[in-house]
Amino acid sequence: MKDHNFLDTIMEFEQQLESMQQQFVALKQYVAHMMEEHQTIQTENLHLRTRLEELLSNEHVVSHEEKKDSTLDIGEGYDNLARLYHEGFHVCHVHFGSSRKGEDCLFCLSFLNKQNV
Repeated sequence: MKDHNFLDTIMEFEQQLESMQQQFVALKQYVAHMMEEHQTIQTENLHLRTRLEELLSNEHVVSHEEKKDSTLDIGEGYDNLARLYHEGFHVCHVHFGSSRKGEDCLFCLSFLNKQNV
């Protein structure tokens, strides 16, 4: 009888571990999704701030044009990296240019997040 109870306990423990692993995978996917969404919102915020700056600074057209050009260069480079990431390629220094094979990369997401700060 003791062996039977022991096996039942082990089987319950195995089921609990499998359940926890499924929860962990779901949590990891949720965090990756939230990081991507955060990055998208930060990019949109940057573009809105740039647009607001354009609208508010009609007094200094020449200096505004210089700021706009430098901001657009940085924005375009960032947009290109974000586009490459969403197309399935790494943009981090660790695996730059290699295929992500559908998996999120925390290095890439962190890199893209730093570009926008």
